[in-house]
Amino acid sequence: MTLDNLIRKNVKNMSAYSSARDEFNADEENFLFLDANENPFNTDYNRYPDPYQHELKSAISEIKQIPKENILLGNGSDEVLDLIFRAFCEPKEDEIITMPPTYGMYEVLANLNDIKTILVPLKKGFQIDVDSVISSITEKTKLIFICSPNNPSGNLLQINDIKNILEKSSGLVVIDEAYIDFAANSSFISELNDYPNLIITQTFSKALAHAGIRVGMCFASERIISVLNKIKPPYNINQLSQKKAFEVVKNYETYLFQVEIIKSEREILKEEFKNISWIEHIYPSESNFLLCKVDNANFRYNQLLKQKIVVRNRTNQHLCENCLRFTIGTPEQNQILLNTLKQINS
Repeated sequence: MTLDNLIRKNVKNMSAYSSARDEFNADEENFLFLDANENPFNTDYNRYPDPYQHELKSAISEIKQIPKENILLGNGSDEVLDLIFRAFCEPKEDEIITMPPTYGMYEVLANLNDIKTILVPLKKGFQIDVDSVISSITEKTKLIFICSPNNPSGNLLQINDIKNILEKSSGLVVIDEAYIDFAANSSFISELNDYPNLIITQTFSKALAHAGIRVGMCFASERIISVLNKIKPPYNINQLSQKKAFEVVKNYETYLFQVEIIKSEREILKEEFKNISWIEHIYPSESNFLLCKVDNANFRYNQLLKQKIVVRNRTNQHLCENCLRFTIGTPEQNQILLNTLKQINS
């Protein structure tokens, strides 16, 4: 793979926007800043934020054991994914491959950027049909999206299958690891040096419990990160989010403890669900949710809604007919769910 051949020509030739805070570090002390047309009255937030989030990236670098030069932060993972499309996919020409059922934003962003989506459905058991994926790769295939642990099924995809695709693809392979902290397997971050076409995305929204601050993480080669930095909005992570995300990373152990509670509750719910007559099958999960096949998903969804419990009805997705997805709550929330399920257990 030659990265220069994958970058869009206009992106390769463009000059990045140079903001005032690119040209001079706003953290420098004893300077009078009259360069960025900011309001001069101090509110703690009257200055533009660090466009490259150096302090936050340094903290993330420590816990992820990866140089900060290999990190990009986005306004949620969705911005990261959109930047990847904008940097590498030529509208009306290039293609991506996704493997339904999977996260729906891959195809939404492809449509937004006028990129053709090739669908290669997962096999029964929600594993990759590797031969079909590889046979679908053409010279137009710029991106292949792999969600592992997968949403909505919850399972990890086979490591050897992912590596096989990485080795056979002449484009970029994006592994969405939004739920990796709930899984037994470790992140593919450790494989970055072996696969120059690998991009990994993670998030503050799941295990780190801060969906509301909208911070997504991207890990890739320094060259790929430099391309994405070139086209990202200059101040895409606001100061409030940077500050809060830094606090989260500094209290990382707290969130790891919460993850262990969620994993324990997942196993409790899995066992208790076996006693609910209308839950016909519970799929293996390495995520913070359980996908369950039920007798009638629409009917059971509405039953729960009447009890003020909202789950996700996935019945219209590939391999998910009559399936409901249950997010793992706190022990107290899960007990309310179980009591309700038992009440409507008929």
